Amino acid sequence: MKKSLVLKNAILERRAVVVPGCHDAFSAKVIEAAGFEAIQVSGFGLAASLLGKPDVGLIQMKDVLDLTWNIAQAVSIPVMADVDTGGGNAVNAAWIAERLVAMGVAGMNIEDQVFPKRCGHMAGKEVIPAEEMAGKIRACARVRDGLDPDFVLNARTDAYAVHGLDEAIRRCNLYLAAGADLAFIDGIRSRRDIERAAAALEGPLSVNQMDGITGMKTELVPIPELKKLGIGRVSIPVASIMVVHRALLDFFRALKASPSGLLEGRTDLVTSFREFTDFVGLPEYRALEEEFLPKERVETKYQGATAIVVGAAVEA
Repeated sequence: MKKSLVLKNAILERRAVVVPGCHDAFSAKVIEAAGFEAIQVSGFGLAASLLGKPDVGLIQMKDVLDLTWNIAQAVSIPVMADVDTGGGNAVNAAWIAERLVAMGVAGMNIEDQVFPKRCGHMAGKEVIPAEEMAGKIRACARVRDGLDPDFVLNARTDAYAVHGLDEAIRRCNLYLAAGADLAFIDGIRSRRDIERAAAALEGPLSVNQMDGITGMKTELVPIPELKKLGIGRVSIPVASIMVVHRALLDFFRALKASPSGLLEGRTDLVTSFREFTDFVGLPEYRALEEEFLPKERVETKYQGATAIVVGAAVEA
C-alpha cells in the first residue's frame, strides 16, 4: 500500500494517530524503530540542526527538500514534510507539492503565516489573508489530485494567536473546502478550545502535544481522550531536537566536569559502539562486501580482523 494512503487512512479514522517530529534521517530511524506509524519533518528541528538557528524562516526551501528526501529514504513509514509558507505564493507552493509527491513523501504541512514565518509557539506571528492561503491550498490540491490523490495536505493556521479561535475555525473550514485533507490550529491553548474546534471543523483536526517542555502553549490532553474527540492527527513536533539538546548538554557538561577528563563507566550517557553500528546498518554493508567484493580483496582489507556481519562476529 502506498505510504500516502497509509497515512491518509490513519488520519481519516480519527483515532488521534501520533506523528512525532524528526530533525534528520537518524532521528527518523529512531522514531520508526520505537514503533510509531508515521513521521513528520520538524521545520523547527531542521533550522536548529542544520543552522543552529531559531525557526524564523532562515532555512532555504532547497535545504528543506534535500533533508526531507534523506528522511524519506531512511525509513519505511510515511513521512510528512514541513514546507512552512510554501516557498512563496500559490504557484511556488504547487511546485513544492509536485516535488514532494515525486519524492514519495506522504503529505505536507503548509501554513498561513506571513513570510518570514516563525515557530507556532513563539510570539510575534502574522497571518496572510485567508483567501490567499485558500488559493495556495487549491493549487496544491490540483497537483495532488493529478499525481497522487492520497497525498495528505495539512493546512495550518496561526490565526488563533492573532485573531482568536473563531477566526481560526473559519480559516480551517475555508482551507478544508479548498481541498485540504486535515487542518491544524497551531498554538491552541486549552482542552475546551480543542473540543470546540474538533466539533466545528468540517474535516479532521490536527493537534500538537509536547510533554515535558515548558513554554509550549497547548494544554496536554491524553491521547485516548483526543481519540474520543475524533482528532485526526497528534503531532509531537519538536521532541527529537529537544531530546538531543538535553542529551548533548548532559554528556558534555559531565565530561567537562570530570576530574580525569573522561567518563569512565558512564554507559548511561552513551549507546555502545556495537549497538550504534548495528542500528545504522553496518552489518548489512559488511555482508555486501562479503557477497560482491573479491575474497582476496576482503581478506586484504580486514587482515583477519573480527568483523560484524548481520549481528554476528565472524573472521573476515
